[in-house]
Amino acid sequence: MSQAPLMPKATAVWLVENTSLTFEQIAEFCHLHPLEVKGIADGEVAAGIKGADPTGNGQLTREEIDRAQANPDYRLRMSVSKVKLPEMKTVRRGARYTPVSRRHDRPNAILWLLRNHPELKDAQIMRLVGTTKSTIAQIRDRTHWNSASLQPMDPVTLGLTSQIDLDFEVQRAAKDRPAHEVAEAGQTLLPAEVTTAAGASEPDFHDLSRARDGHEKIDVESVFAKLKGLKREEPDEE
Repeated sequence: MSQAPLMPKATAVWLVENTSLTFEQIAEFCHLHPLEVKGIADGEVAAGIKGADPTGNGQLTREEIDRAQANPDYRLRMSVSKVKLPEMKTVRRGARYTPVSRRHDRPNAILWLLRNHPELKDAQIMRLVGTTKSTIAQIRDRTHWNSASLQPMDPVTLGLTSQIDLDFEVQRAAKDRPAHEVAEAGQTLLPAEVTTAAGASEPDFHDLSRARDGHEKIDVESVFAKLKGLKREEPDEE
């Protein structure tokens, strides 16, 4: 199915007033019912709508209209633009817009970000929850007018930001973080020089196997030797 033109009824009004196309031709091109096109011609439909010239906006050519007027069975074809325009990518600029119903939750979200992700910069928090730098400073310094009632709440759960945006800002902050701070943040393995030193004690694998089995292995020969010794100590019967 072909694509409908912009403003189908306005286009149909112009074609009815300025061409000798049949109702069926106009209806199929504008994706309307033939009776609706007939109502436009009779002034019963689309009253007050100004006609839109499809040749002016590049949707139809004069040659195509002439070809259709000469042959009532011909169906109009919309013109294809030879110039391909690149897709416009929306770039978010400035702070994130926060709905009015969610704005009272922003201080709680800021407190959550300051406690759980202290590596985030103020500009990143501003982008995530749509706040100001002064508000962040007041919450950090506990000078906010409602500091006593604030409770940390996840901004993703509150609907102030998405999990993808939060993860992106956290990863960006981690890349900008100095290496020594990253090392201090969590435990690391001991260096190879320490684990391979001469004085380093090796694990007792005998003790490990004994602990795993739950008891020591029985030496069969020693048990029989003890039994033989007991038999020798028994007095001879008279």
